[in-house]
Amino acid sequence: MFTGIIETLGKVADIERTPESARLTVAAGAVAEDVALGDSVAVDGVCLTVTDVAPPHIRFDAVYETMRKTTLGMLQPGDPVNLERALPVGGRLGGHIVQGHVDGTGRIASIRPIGNSWFIYIDAAPELMRYVVAKGSISVDGISLTVAEAEDRTFAVSIIPHTWEHTNLQHKRAGDSVNIECDILGKYVEKMLGGYGVGAAATDERRDRAGVSMDLLTRSGYVATETETQPW
Repeated sequence: MFTGIIETLGKVADIERTPESARLTVAAGAVAEDVALGDSVAVDGVCLTVTDVAPPHIRFDAVYETMRKTTLGMLQPGDPVNLERALPVGGRLGGHIVQGHVDGTGRIASIRPIGNSWFIYIDAAPELMRYVVAKGSISVDGISLTVAEAEDRTFAVSIIPHTWEHTNLQHKRAGDSVNIECDILGKYVEKMLGGYGVGAAATDERRDRAGVSMDLLTRSGYVATETETQPW
């Protein structure tokens, strides 16, 4: 598990690609001094396993599914990447619960400087936006951020100077892709309400329960009916 607090900005040193995987070597600075084989490290928000350590470099293997669902497949030597080691037991949860399991990618629509901060607007697919709420948490390229605005297909995050200077956001431009991991709490709530993963093969009853409505809340026991309400 991670918290979305980036420890250092690494740099891609080399990528060995095959049709279905890649071997990624990252210049990781001080992070490389305190990792071992088998450790988990979030690279731009993607949880990867350390397969070789030769400070200041760390090597990872990324499989087809990871390359397909994240921006790792777009990386080139020299690209900056956000790095965070897994949260130790007893460590501070400085951001929010981040698993390193990226839900998908978004596209930066615009970056607007406001005073000493930056507002970044990101376009994302509806299946991601359903979990994005204003003032909620979201991970963008592994960075724990607070959602400032949320529309149907776009959300915005506000970036303070420290985050801008110590992450890869300073190198991003409009049109660039970013990894998005939505808050896990929303997925669990949806699952308990019967809607998580609802698709074409779902039953009518399960599809009916996929949306939150007063009828659903009443049937689930969250809202009492008139006959259940007792006079004081």
